[in-house]
Amino acid sequence: MPGKMIGMYVHQHWSYSHPYAARTWTLEDWRGYADGLKRLGYNTVMIWPMLETMPDPLTPSDTAHLDKMTRIIDMLHSEFGMWVYITLTPNVVAKDAEAAKYTFEDRPFFYCDDRVNPADTAACAAMMKWREQLLRPLAAMDGLTIIDSDPGGYPNSTNAEFVRLLADHQTLLNRLRSGIEVVYWIHAGWRAYGRFYATGVFEWGKDGEIEDTVRGLVDRLAEPWGITGARLSVVEQAGQGARMFPFPYGLIEGEPSFPMTNYNLDLAERIKKEIGPRGIMGNAQSHCLQLPNTFAFARGAQGHPVSEADYGSFAEDLIPGGGKRIADAWKALAGTDAAAMRAATDALSALKKGTLVAGPLRGLLFGDPDRFINDLILQLQQRAAFETFCAAAFATPVDQPVLAETLGQFAMSSDAWQRVHGYKNMWVWPRMEEALRKVGDKGLDAVLVARDYQGEGTTPFDKLKDGFLRVETYTPRLIAAMKTAVESRNATLKPIP
Repeated sequence: MPGKMIGMYVHQHWSYSHPYAARTWTLEDWRGYADGLKRLGYNTVMIWPMLETMPDPLTPSDTAHLDKMTRIIDMLHSEFGMWVYITLTPNVVAKDAEAAKYTFEDRPFFYCDDRVNPADTAACAAMMKWREQLLRPLAAMDGLTIIDSDPGGYPNSTNAEFVRLLADHQTLLNRLRSGIEVVYWIHAGWRAYGRFYATGVFEWGKDGEIEDTVRGLVDRLAEPWGITGARLSVVEQAGQGARMFPFPYGLIEGEPSFPMTNYNLDLAERIKKEIGPRGIMGNAQSHCLQLPNTFAFARGAQGHPVSEADYGSFAEDLIPGGGKRIADAWKALAGTDAAAMRAATDALSALKKGTLVAGPLRGLLFGDPDRFINDLILQLQQRAAFETFCAAAFATPVDQPVLAETLGQFAMSSDAWQRVHGYKNMWVWPRMEEALRKVGDKGLDAVLVARDYQGEGTTPFDKLKDGFLRVETYTPRLIAAMKTAVESRNATLKPIP
């Protein structure tokens, strides 16, 4: 495969509905999405298959998922000529009894995960033995990427322990098949997350700590090995820049993110500046929603600009005859003009009255152009209701009946969209928390406080683990609290038309 890497990370952490959550995709979903990516210029897919939450013994759904992943790797290689990387955390394992209660598709990560102490050689050996069984069906992968944090890590663990974990994984890979690349994914930094778990206070890792890790890998790893993530300048300082494909996390879509289509007219120009010696990797959480930024990322990675007209042409290749209306909807979603969002909703509703036929990029629609248009309508309705609520919340003086009415519309439009995609985890929007606090409802305020990742426990590590678990259900609890706050003001919750 010639040229630099242009990659998409398929993150399967969060459990929600099809086709929004990647762990629910069928083999045909994967084939269609890969076809769309290939047409845009992508040549690499990196996948987190969530092996860490699989119990011993495997459930039937876990066995089926491993079999599907095996076929996906083969398909991406044989049909699309793509590189395929698998991702793992360095030291996360399943709580077998808890994980066995769920199917793979429905399993909540933070209910079922545990951390292995890298200083415990027996526990590490047991972890590696189980990982070898899980990875053996995936041995056709081109590389294994191991992140240095979030959620991996352990209180006060050392860089030397992390380097040893990567070396142990390389030894494991060599038993599966020679030539599999092990890749160090630089995120927050191993030492930084060790301090976070020890103190409950997060700070990004220091450049010197990252450089120390890279130099340790130089001493411990054999070829082939690589580096992704951030800190290209630090990697270059350590003399290893040629190994690097940067991974500017969150530029297409952050995670965890409440599902909402992103549109960034400047993204392609930013990506041009981010490309590293071996290429670049992007990521999304709800891939079927993030089409405009997926398009712009590929354009930038190939050195091309993106204009508003380009988005229209791209959308026309999704649904012929709908390009301009779709692109206008994306642009409206990225703004704050509720009237523009309602106008875009009307335009899409008119488009829906006809027969929607998918274009050459149909694979990115996961086989359903009607679902795609309906999703845009629901998102526009929610965002318009949000902007109207914010206008009422920040008015001087605040009109309480109007505030209650607009909060009700925001709550109901949020509920309507959430019932479709089923996402339950973290939800953070600019201005949303500030506006919701203007309501002055104790129950609503209590839910807002509960998203700070600080739960109950005897140590900071225990409190963080409990906090992560609680955030698994944050979005439906927030929507319920908004509804209750409206009802407590004797206002009526009106369904979205």
